[in-house]
Amino acid sequence: MTTTVQRLSQLNFASLSPAGGLFPSLIAWEDQAFYFLMLDRFSDGRENGYKDNEGNLVRSGTTPAYSHAGAENAVKTEADAARWREAGVKYVGGTLKGLESKIGYLKRLGVTALWISPIFKQVRFRETYHGYGIQNFLEVEPHFGSREDLREVVRTAHANGIYVVLDIILNHAGNVFSYSGEQDRPWTGEMYPVEGFNDKNGNPTIPFAKPDPQNPPDYDGALFPVELQDPDTFTRKGYIKNWDYDPEFREGDFFDLKDIDHGYGSADDYQVSPALRHLCEAYKYWIAYADIDGFRIDTVKHMDMGATRYFVSVIREFAQSIGKENFFLLGEITGGRKRAYETLELTGLSAALGIDDIPDKLEYLVKGYRNPNDYFSLFRNSELVNKGSHIWFRNKVVTSFDDHDQVRKGNQKARFCADAHASKVALNVLALNALTLGIPCIYYGSEQCFDGRGGSDRYIRESMFGGEFGAFRTRGLHFFDEDHPVYRELAKILEIRRQNIVLRRGRQYLRSISDPDDGVRFSLPEMVGGQIRSLVPWSRIFNGKEVLLAINTDYDQPRTAWVTVDNELHWAGDGLKCLYSTDAAQIGQSVTVEARNGKAVLITVPAAGFVIFE
Repeated sequence: MTTTVQRLSQLNFASLSPAGGLFPSLIAWEDQAFYFLMLDRFSDGRENGYKDNEGNLVRSGTTPAYSHAGAENAVKTEADAARWREAGVKYVGGTLKGLESKIGYLKRLGVTALWISPIFKQVRFRETYHGYGIQNFLEVEPHFGSREDLREVVRTAHANGIYVVLDIILNHAGNVFSYSGEQDRPWTGEMYPVEGFNDKNGNPTIPFAKPDPQNPPDYDGALFPVELQDPDTFTRKGYIKNWDYDPEFREGDFFDLKDIDHGYGSADDYQVSPALRHLCEAYKYWIAYADIDGFRIDTVKHMDMGATRYFVSVIREFAQSIGKENFFLLGEITGGRKRAYETLELTGLSAALGIDDIPDKLEYLVKGYRNPNDYFSLFRNSELVNKGSHIWFRNKVVTSFDDHDQVRKGNQKARFCADAHASKVALNVLALNALTLGIPCIYYGSEQCFDGRGGSDRYIRESMFGGEFGAFRTRGLHFFDEDHPVYRELAKILEIRRQNIVLRRGRQYLRSISDPDDGVRFSLPEMVGGQIRSLVPWSRIFNGKEVLLAINTDYDQPRTAWVTVDNELHWAGDGLKCLYSTDAAQIGQSVTVEARNGKAVLITVPAAGFVIFE
């Protein structure tokens, strides 16, 4: 039975821990393979013909699996297409129970850390299915389930060796109050008057004041916990227009999501507001209650450095006090590499999400439209990083190529596979992400080659379980296909990564190549005429051991080249064995090290393929 919690004063952390104790923290987050999902779009638990957590085929569901015959079944007429598009901005129906039923799907893929979009209760009068419009920081959104359901997801994930990271928001609450009079309230630096807290219908009928303890407002209106129902909780300065002007981007509302006042001052002398202290207590609650292993913190750019540092310190100390020594704190830090680096160093966050242009270089290198060195040089030492970059980037950056916002693509948002024939190299981009520096993160559906075609963010948030807004412009078909070739091959690659510390922690080097009939003149692979159709090799080296990897950006032809390897780690005549290839016949074969450009091997990579040699 769920007990309503309205006040922080009702919490008793000592009594919250799950039976059997808390799941211990891991040692090294860089060893993990992350998977990010939007809860509303992942699973409703009604699918038929998928494998359950034990690997048994489920035949009791009502939603059939997708087949090519069902492609675009939701857009056969303009009326149907309009219905499908409209469904994309509303709740579709994913639940925590549905997610729990797919933990086996994730485990068999090779996922070891699960990042879940915000699960907290949203305002009642908006379809904020994404979870970023919070009305109650102490309750689960009813569309998703209950607090007990969350606890069960985490328990099942832990039983399958998967850590759980919750997406949280400190910067703002949902649209919980209305400004007085004219509703167009852009940031000017001045405070605006407020008419009242919004009730469950979105009307400002609740007094914008501290509540009467004996008569709190309706549980579906205002903002909870009750301690946050204070005018001083909010900056009240209107919405952001200039997203790069400081202090506007720190003080302004995030569209209609109301900015929370965290305090003031420098990072070293920050004066913390009561609101930030209350939020710290609320998020401690979720760690203790649900046995959470980490937080992904939204919109860190829009927070004071001092506020982020305070939250990181409080949460890390609390987690350590209950036995979670290495609680993960991942910051979404937009604004470029310099800001991300400085924020990490100043605040103590564990890692940053997708620094700078990593996603762009990942995607378009694999598609053949970026120089390999443009991607690999992102991880090199520099004056900015000012330290051994192999160490810093290995565990300080979570990398991905697709996500739920795609700010980098402006009004042309689409997933990797939206481009013609890009599904041919979908495995390559997943492999490049997983087996180069950083903590790799898979965006849900990438393993099923979702295309996200449409232009706005709704289309890159399609539903895995079908419903009214299924992927590939479908309705009523699910996509939990463990026989999909990309799912199947990625699972093999992630298992090789799991077993090989070199691929998780090793230093990284882009390798020079030479034509197979040359073997004398070597250079880094690079674009010619605006594109590159070539073998692109790199090495990972750890404790005297080298693993050589390569993708082929030529979609149609295999490519062969001499590839440089470490001169000190190999002798002429040594052999490197193929651990993996997209051409199964190549696995187990060996190539011979020769004295060329120091040392080199002659390797072939299948068309649009990927290989690993050891």
